[in-house]
Amino acid sequence: MYLRNHTWYVADWGHAVTRDLRQIEIMGEKIVIYRTESGAPAALEDACPHRKLPLSMGRLKGDQVECGYHGLTFDCAGTCVRVPGQSLIPAKAHIRSYPVVERYDLVWIWMGDPALADPDKILEIEHWGDPAWGFNTGPVMDLDCNYLLVTDNLLDPSHVSWVHQSSFAQSACEETPLDIDIAGDGVTVSRWMNDVEVAPLYQPLVPFEGHCDRLQHYEVRFPSLAVIKALFTPAGKGGRNRPVPDDAFIMESYNLMTPVNEKRTRYYWFQLRNVKPECAETSAFMSKSIKAAFDEDKEILNAVQKGLDTARTRPIDLAIDGGPLRFRRLLDRMIAAENDPPGATGQAAE
Repeated sequence: MYLRNHTWYVADWGHAVTRDLRQIEIMGEKIVIYRTESGAPAALEDACPHRKLPLSMGRLKGDQVECGYHGLTFDCAGTCVRVPGQSLIPAKAHIRSYPVVERYDLVWIWMGDPALADPDKILEIEHWGDPAWGFNTGPVMDLDCNYLLVTDNLLDPSHVSWVHQSSFAQSACEETPLDIDIAGDGVTVSRWMNDVEVAPLYQPLVPFEGHCDRLQHYEVRFPSLAVIKALFTPAGKGGRNRPVPDDAFIMESYNLMTPVNEKRTRYYWFQLRNVKPECAETSAFMSKSIKAAFDEDKEILNAVQKGLDTARTRPIDLAIDGGPLRFRRLLDRMIAAENDPPGATGQAAE
C-alpha cells in the first residue's frame, strides 16, 4: 500500500510542532510528535506498550514522555527508562522511534527502516530562501480520499478546463496533447500552449501584455511529492528546449501529500515565484487564489472517493489517464520490490 524506504514524508509544518505532545497519523500509524528542550523535533509510536494508552495523553518531562496511565517513561529513542513500582524494565517495553529532520520550515519523517533514513533524500526546494523569489502558502488541506487520487489529479492537467474555470483554465487546456516523461524518481506530464490568452489567475502576475506561450509542467515524484511549474512567456518566445526570456513569469508550486490512512490525505503546499518577491499583497493574492482552486480539487476528489467506494462497476480509463496510470504501475512495482526484495525467502525466480 505504501512506499516506506524511498523518501521522507511531511509530518507537519515546523511551527505546528511544539513542546506539547500531539498525535498525528501517517500510513495508519498513530505517532506522538513534540520538541525536545533543545528545540529538535522527536516522534514516537503513540502507544504505551503496557495498556496501549496513547502517549500523547501523557506528559512531557524534560525530553522524556511519561504515560498518563501508570507512569511508564520513554526517551526520544523509544527506550523505556522507568517503570514505577519495579526496578526491572521489560525488554518488550521499547517502542518505535521515527527519524525526523527539520528542513524548509517543515518537519520530515522517515516511515521505513531507520538505517536507511538519509536526509539527502529529502526533496530539494531549488529557490528556497532566494531573495529574488517570492513565497506564499496557506493552511494544510485535509482530504477524505486516498493519496493516489491526489497524484492522479496532479498528473492530469486536462481537469483544469472543467474544475478550475475561473482560475487556471483556458480553452487550449481542453485539446492540446500532453507529453509524458518517465524518470527514475517519478513521472512528468507537460505541454506548451502557444499564442493563447493568459489564464485568469495569472493575469495580474505576468510582466508583459498580450498573448502568451504557456507551459504546464506537472512532475510527481514517488510516492507523493509534486512540483508543478507554470511558465508564461510572450507569444512566440516559449517552447521546449528554448531559453527562458527575461520577461517570463515562473511559478513553482510544491505539493506534498502525506497519506494519513487509506481514505485520508494531508496536503501541504506553497509556491515560489520570480516576480514581486517582497510584495505582501501579491503573496496574499496568490495564497487566496491557489487555496480557492485547491478547494475545488478537494470537493471533486472527496466525491470521487465516495463514488469509488460505492461503485457497482469498475471505472474506465481514457487517453488523458496516461500519466497517472504509468505512475501507479511504477509505484506498484516499487512497493512490491520493497515488500519482497530480491533474495527474500519464497520469492519466485525471474
